[in-house]
Order: sequence, then structure tokens, then C-alpha cells
Amino acid sequence: MVKAYFVNHTHWDREWYFTTQDAQVLSDQLFTQVLDELEEHPEANFTLDGQMSIIDDYVEIHPEAKSRIHNLVERKQLFIGPWYTQTDALIPNAESLVRNLIIGILDAKENFGEPMMLGYLPDTFGFNANLPMILNQVGIHDFLSWRGTNFKRQANSVYFKWKALGGKAVFAANFPLGYYTGQIDLESKNNLQDFVKNRLDQGIEFEALNGHNAEVLVPSGIDQMNIIHNISETITEVNKYSKNELVISTYPEFMAKLHQKDLPEYQGELRYPTYSRVHRTISSVRSRNKRNNFKLEQIITRRLEPLMVIAKFAKVPISNGIVIKLWKLLFNVQPHDTLGGSVTDNVAEDINHRFKQAFEIADGVENYIKKRIAQSLALSDHDVMVFNTDPYEFNGRKIVEIISSSENVCFPKEYDAVIVAKEEVPPRPHIMQLTPNGYEFKDEPGYFKLKVSLSITMAGLGYRVIHFEDSESSMPALEQVQGDSISNDNVKLIFKDGKFKLINKNQVFTDIISIYDQANDGDTYDFSPLIDDSEMRLPWNGKLKKTSSADIEQLVLSGEWQIPATLADRVKQSDKDMAVIKYKLVLSLSSTAKIVAAKLKIDNQAFSHRLRLRLKTGINTEFVHAQIQGGFTKTKNIPIADNWNDEFVEKPVNIYIFDRYVGLKDAENGLYFLGKGQKEYERVDDALYITLMATTGELGKPDLLWRPGRASGDTTSVGHVMMPTPMAQEIGINEFEFGLYAPCDEELSEDKLSQEMNHWYSPSVSYQMQQYNLFVNRLDNKLWDIENPTGDSQLGTDETWLTIIPDVEVSALYPAYTLKDHLVLRLSNMTEFAKDMSYLKDQGYIQVDGLEQTVTQSFKIQPYDMITMIKKI
Repeated sequence: MVKAYFVNHTHWDREWYFTTQDAQVLSDQLFTQVLDELEEHPEANFTLDGQMSIIDDYVEIHPEAKSRIHNLVERKQLFIGPWYTQTDALIPNAESLVRNLIIGILDAKENFGEPMMLGYLPDTFGFNANLPMILNQVGIHDFLSWRGTNFKRQANSVYFKWKALGGKAVFAANFPLGYYTGQIDLESKNNLQDFVKNRLDQGIEFEALNGHNAEVLVPSGIDQMNIIHNISETITEVNKYSKNELVISTYPEFMAKLHQKDLPEYQGELRYPTYSRVHRTISSVRSRNKRNNFKLEQIITRRLEPLMVIAKFAKVPISNGIVIKLWKLLFNVQPHDTLGGSVTDNVAEDINHRFKQAFEIADGVENYIKKRIAQSLALSDHDVMVFNTDPYEFNGRKIVEIISSSENVCFPKEYDAVIVAKEEVPPRPHIMQLTPNGYEFKDEPGYFKLKVSLSITMAGLGYRVIHFEDSESSMPALEQVQGDSISNDNVKLIFKDGKFKLINKNQVFTDIISIYDQANDGDTYDFSPLIDDSEMRLPWNGKLKKTSSADIEQLVLSGEWQIPATLADRVKQSDKDMAVIKYKLVLSLSSTAKIVAAKLKIDNQAFSHRLRLRLKTGINTEFVHAQIQGGFTKTKNIPIADNWNDEFVEKPVNIYIFDRYVGLKDAENGLYFLGKGQKEYERVDDALYITLMATTGELGKPDLLWRPGRASGDTTSVGHVMMPTPMAQEIGINEFEFGLYAPCDEELSEDKLSQEMNHWYSPSVSYQMQQYNLFVNRLDNKLWDIENPTGDSQLGTDETWLTIIPDVEVSALYPAYTLKDHLVLRLSNMTEFAKDMSYLKDQGYIQVDGLEQTVTQSFKIQPYDMITMIKKI
């Protein structure tokens, strides 16, 4: 007889084929019944899906329930948290995952009591290999999930110790048959004997056999399902029919028992589609959302929060509240269905609106900080502030944006200023201006909007004020010249005969980048090939232009491709309608850069197809070197049997997910792709194929070549209908930014790779006080001049507050959540060797966990691990 620990829960997608508003309507009734049932039955308990956001949604319409929730949480009847939202675990970066936990846990503690400190993700489509390390950052040492396991290929048990890249571990419990293994709905209650015999006992036996387990976990619940009423009576009845013993339990109780067992170990990602689908190609669906997610993550962690720390040092008042709201908007676009893209267009519109709101908040807070500092310095309209928002020394080029009455301006010679873009705005007559004498009307002169590239060296975390002058002549600008190559002392890129060649000091990489197109017969869950269709190369057939200045060179290739317009046209032998896709590829290189920066802009006019960029390396290796959340991993193609669907419910294609950069390397050479929201790669021989976009017009389709059988989601369930998703076709302009890096010799170490690539992602942040256009920064119009209450500013024109050794990556730098006037510095060791950070102890830092609680003061970061520190500002 097996002892089964029965846990009653609900799974609560905030949106899917229904909207967040729909889910809130459902919670109004359902959550109220849960509270009533728990209060009437003190022996019962319920797990509210591990995310705080749904409680926020409920309390918004039931503020009187806050104390009820708190009481039930404290009595260990209601289990909430620790996440803010049920996140995707493959696409968001490491800091997003850590912060999702931090904000979820702190919200729970502040408003409702102690959260469930378990890594509970019951429906997420697979898990990155470093998630145990991320969970450890907030003191979580347990993980519960459904998808992604294969017991024969991994731990040979439903319960195991899951180890991160550097060895940090969690106790893992898997629901191989789903979070609805013991689902007792009304029909099951009315046919309890059949339910126990044909479903429940079979599920218990399956879990017992996989690992020889005498005790197993049985989750009971499903999407938007209510609490089981009179659960004690129900379980008593179940035990009359079962061959096993069921007891009412909780997830924390069962996981505590696992800690006493000798469990097998597994290290690696969880993405096998064995007992359930993981949608291995969902990371390229609705690709605009992936790029927006990456952009917002970078804005918050690389620009906004470091600017908030600068503001604290500069005595500019700023609170965490608005940025926590911003984080929550980001978390609300990161659940597995939402960020994956397996949602209706109705939901997609809500997602787009959240991104809009988030970008506006980020712009506004940044605008406020920069202008208040500029005001305190009494800057003129011929001063521009350049910020270094990284706590490293910066040596390279940053873009500043200025407005001037003329394009003829000059910067000090040491900055090697180059105009990289300009726009002339004509004058406007009869413009109203408020003066001390009242409103006056005058003619507003025209002006120029200039983007200027400056070569600059700055210490860490601070700013510098640079003064520019009017000039009788224009500064250097990018001008069209003859040529088909760009180069510096590090690298050369040549375009010839329709192919790009890259040369570094060690090797020549021929035909380095090309674009491939293929029909997509899949849906918003998965790419799937069309029968008898094959991937075809699109020619670089456009017109080449070279622009150059003394310090910057660019190749601009503009052209168009013709591909079949629809899936039907792919099948036709003749009379095909062809879609014209215009493209523009810009490749840029400055005099000291090692990385070629690229922008590809395409006007997509074709339906249901996949575009991929091929990075041809000429390097023969079976391993791909991929950067993921908090470290590097090596992936290897696994053999796929012809009868793969005997073992898997979808084809286990060798398509993997990276975070920011991925490449191939050997002992002497490497070639890497640096993405900005591209997440998916496949190795084919000596090349990497990076998915740019995979478009589709269906939410779910049955009988796909790579996913036979039913449609994913509820599309083909009884009573449901097929749902078209025209927005997922991503018609119109799509822009992709990326970098190409060919390191060699000592540059190939993960230490050096991380430093170079971290430098490349460093943002350009600048500000100019000017009156020509008060909507370049939207809040300039409402940020009035202020009197400094403490007298004259003590700020100088060149300030720095924190410079660290750049052999570790900054995951986050922000004002502390729990201590006033403190900063939090979280560092990530992206290498296989431990790092000693004790020099920061001498600077007054204290080591804490992600929740800002003090821990052992080792000041060492283990391989592929993180460390969090705190210091008074």
C-alpha cells in the first residue's frame, strides 16, 4: 500500500483564451467560496496557485477580505506565494526571476502573512538549468512542477535533487500526470468508485513505480477549479475504494518529508516533452513580445534602477513604489502563456497595453531623475549630461541626443564626436509663451535634433557634464563613401558576391550571416513544418552603401525578398501569390570595437512562416556554448528516433533557448551571436540558426507534423471553437538588433566573454536641458524649476559613486526595499571559477540574501551563482 499525500489547489492562469478581467470575474465568486469553506472547515487547506498577483486582483474588489486571508494564511489553511506571477522560466532573465520572487514574498509578508516558500510552477513550459540557484537566492530549497521531465533519461524518479550549473540544489517533486492527478470535480464525486479505480489509483501507482516510492504526492485541482467541499468526508469515502491510503496534506508538509530521503540527483534543464508538452519552439511565437520583454528588462536593470541609486546619492527624492509597479507590469507579461504567446489576440492587445504603460513609467522616472539633477547643477542648453549606469569603468562610445539651433556645434576634441543621425525641424510662427509679464506670442525658431557618438572614458556609476559650443563648421558625420567593407584593428567585415565574410587575427569566417525562410504550419504554441516544404535561403540581393567617419564605419544593405504569401501558396505548383518583403541591414563598427553591431529591419507581408538567421562558423564542435540565466551551459544535439512519438508527445527537436548570447567555439576560435530578445537557436553542422520570428494565424491546431494529435490548449475541447490570431502574423515592420563577435585565444574564457559582452550591452543615457522641444522627454513640460531647500548643490560636474572590478556581472543595483537609504548590489558569477568579493566588505557592504536578510559573510560567489550585498547610501 502506498501512502498518498493529497493537496487541494486551484491553477489560475490570469489570462489565456480569456482575459485578466475575465479571470477577475471568476475569482470574485470562487475565491470567496474558498475563504468561506476554509473558515467553516478548520481541518481543510487550499493552495492558491503560488502567485500573489491573483490575490491583488481579488482584494482590489474585496478589500474587506484582506484580514480573512491573513488569518487563514497564519493558520496554515491558505497557502499563497511565493511568486508574484506564475512566470515563464526560460525567456525572462535571471534578475526578473529573482525579483518576481522577492516582490511576491515581500508583498505576502507585508499584507497577508508568511508565503509558501516553495518554487511552485505547476504548468510552466520547461525550466532553465540554473533555476535551483535562482530559488536559493531567497532561501527556497524546494521545487514542484509538472512539465519537462523524463525519468529514464534524468533522475529515474518523480522525486530527486535538482542541481544548478554550479551545484546549488533544490528538492524537486514532479507531477508526471499533471497538477490534476487527483482532481475531484462534481462528476468524480458522483462516480467516486470509478474515479478511484480508473484514475486516482493509476496515478498513485505510476508515481510509486518511478523511483520505488512508498509515499507520493497527489495534487488535486485544475484551472479555475473551486475548493473541494467537505474534503474530510470526501477523502474518507475515497479510502473505502482505494488500494492506497490517502491523507489530507500540504505541499510544505510533503516536501519536508523529501528532505529526509536519499534522492537521486539530476543536473540540467527540464524540457523533455515526455508526459506532457513543453512547446519547444514557443520562444519564437509573437516575437515582438519577446523583444519588448528584453528591452524592458534592460531598461529597468541597466538604466532606471542604477539612475535611482545615483538620485539617492545626489539627494534627489525618489521612491521605490513606482518602480515596483513597473516590475509588476513586467511580471504580468511574463507568465508562460502570456510571454510564450499562446493567447488570443484579445489578450495580446492587453499585453501590448501593459508594455506601453511600462515603457511610459520607465521613461517618466528616468526623465524626472535626470532633469532634477540637471536643475540642481543649473546646466545650460549647451551642456549635456552623460551617465554611466554601470558600476564599472567605461571606455568606448556612447550616444548622446541633443537639440541645437544649428547642426554646426563642436564638442571638446578628446571626445572624437561624430554625428550619426540628424533631423531638421522647421520654425513655427505665433507660438504662445508664458513670461513674467503674462502670455506673449512669438515665432519659434527651427532647430536640429542630433544624435552624436562620443568616445568617452568614465569611472563607474555616475555622470559627467560635457559642454559643447556653437561652431562655424559642422562636426564630422557619417558620409557615404566607396567600399564594401568595414574594419578596425580587431575585425574586418566584407560584403562580396552576395555574402558576408568576417576576418579576425586568427581566422576567416566565410558566408557568416544569411537569412532562411520556411513555411510555418504550426500555431501560437509551436512551429511545425509544412509537409513537402523545405527551408530556403533568401539572397542578400540588395543595394550596398557604405558610410564612414574618422571613427565609425557602416555597411547598409537594402533590398527585398519575394516569398509565397500564404501556406496555400507554398503548396501550389504554379500561380502562387508572392509577398514582397523589404529589408534593410545595417552593420556598424567603431575604431576600438570587437563586436559588429547589426540592425535588420524587415517589412513582413507574408503569412505563417519562420525567418531564421544562420551564423556559419566553420568551427567543428558538437557542443553549443550558450549563456543562460546566471551562467553558461553546453548543449548537444540528441539523436531523434524515427518513432519518436512512441516516447514523446511532441517531437524533441534540438532547438534550445539562450538568454543573451550563444556561439560555437574550439580551443582557439569562437563565433557568437549577441541577441536583443532573440531566444531560440539550433545547431546544424557548423552553423547556428537563430530564430527571428515564427508567425501564425491560429491559437491551436491539431495534427501538426511535429505535434500529432489534439490541438494544444482548449481549442479542440468539447464546446470550444477554433480561434484565429491575425496579430500573431506580425505583419508590418519588425526590427531585430544583434551583435557578431569572433573572440579568439584568451578572449574565449567565460570571464572575458562576459566582460566584453556586458560592455556591449551598456546603455547610452544622456540628458540636455533645452526649451526647443519639451516632448523629447515628455515630463520636461511639467517638471518646473525648484528651489533647493538645502542651499547650493554640492554636486560637481563629474561624479562617481561606485566602481567595482568587472570580472563579475551586475544582476541588479537598486535602492533597498526593506531598509531606508541603502542600496542593493547583486552580482552574478558567469564563470566556472569562484570569485572573491571581500574587497567590497572593506567598502562597507554587508552580505544578505535576496530578501535583504543577513547571511554568512563569506563574500565569495560560487561558480554560476549570485551574491547580494547591501550598503548604506
